[in-house]
Amino acid sequence: MDIFQQVSEGIKTAMLNRDKVTLEALRNIKKELLEAKTSKECNGELTDATALKVIQKMAKQSKDAAQMFVEQKRQDLADEYLAQVKVMEQFLPKQMSREEIVEAIKKIIGEEGVTSLKEMGKVMGRASKELSGRAEGRTISEVVKSLLQ
Repeated sequence: MDIFQQVSEGIKTAMLNRDKVTLEALRNIKKELLEAKTSKECNGELTDATALKVIQKMAKQSKDAAQMFVEQKRQDLADEYLAQVKVMEQFLPKQMSREEIVEAIKKIIGEEGVTSLKEMGKVMGRASKELSGRAEGRTISEVVKSLLQ
């Protein structure tokens, strides 16, 4: 069963369980997936890889919004967004810990033979591909910078 079907089944289950938070999150995911499916890039075919990218983007946006609400002392709104993020994370691969990211990047740096910050692009390109979906780009960038300095 692909991700789109899993989301649709999840909507049915959430409706039966009267779980408003899950239902709202899944409906938002389905809306974004439908928009992606009808885009020129997908030509009506929605792959799981594309679906994961869409859900990752949504989760990141929701986390950023929650952070903004926390800064504005609106914890009630932040909690709503964070609850939806938990639903989104059910569809995403397990995120790597910072230690795992550091180890993976050390390995890449060793294999590429990079020694200075000027060659950061080589490491970033490869790390972004290899760690895609399991680590945020911002975290990867911070780790690469700290290891090359």
